[in-house]
Amino acid sequence: MKLRNLFLLLSVVGFTLSSFACPLLVDDQFEKEIEKEIEAVKLVQEVQRGGYDIVTASELKKWMDAKKELLIIDTMPYEESYKKTHIPGAKQFLFPIPEMKEWNTTETDGKSEEEYRKLLGTETERMIVVYCGFVKCTRSHNGAMWAKKLGYKNVYRYPGGIFAWKGAKYPVEEVK
Repeated sequence: MKLRNLFLLLSVVGFTLSSFACPLLVDDQFEKEIEKEIEAVKLVQEVQRGGYDIVTASELKKWMDAKKELLIIDTMPYEESYKKTHIPGAKQFLFPIPEMKEWNTTETDGKSEEEYRKLLGTETERMIVVYCGFVKCTRSHNGAMWAKKLGYKNVYRYPGGIFAWKGAKYPVEEVK
């Protein structure tokens, strides 16, 4: 009899606590969705302004495995990021986080628009994939947008960046 009463008491306490906790969890879930929506809309707006396309980690990995001819550009700082870890075969070219509407060599580690064009090559139909650290990082937006401004046609931004690449457990390189 005492065991039954204890079970009943624990059930009532459990139900009471869950009725208070559930709305808190649901509210938090809704708030998180607002954050996701804001980031998704920001990404879409950047893509529209930049005129480039986007690619996921799995799509990029498939292209690489299929040995598609493409140029991958890491837009992160050399010493702090690229040197330590980058997507295999990626070339480094620093771009700033704020949108760079006019070329600014101070923001590109002293490198000129002509140096970026040289990295991109003479073939304007070449497939180019630009990435940075993670979805919120807009360095990749600048790199992709500038490739389009310079006349390159097959430009993709990989928004997940090195964080998503590592999250997918894909191989990385480092500079030795």
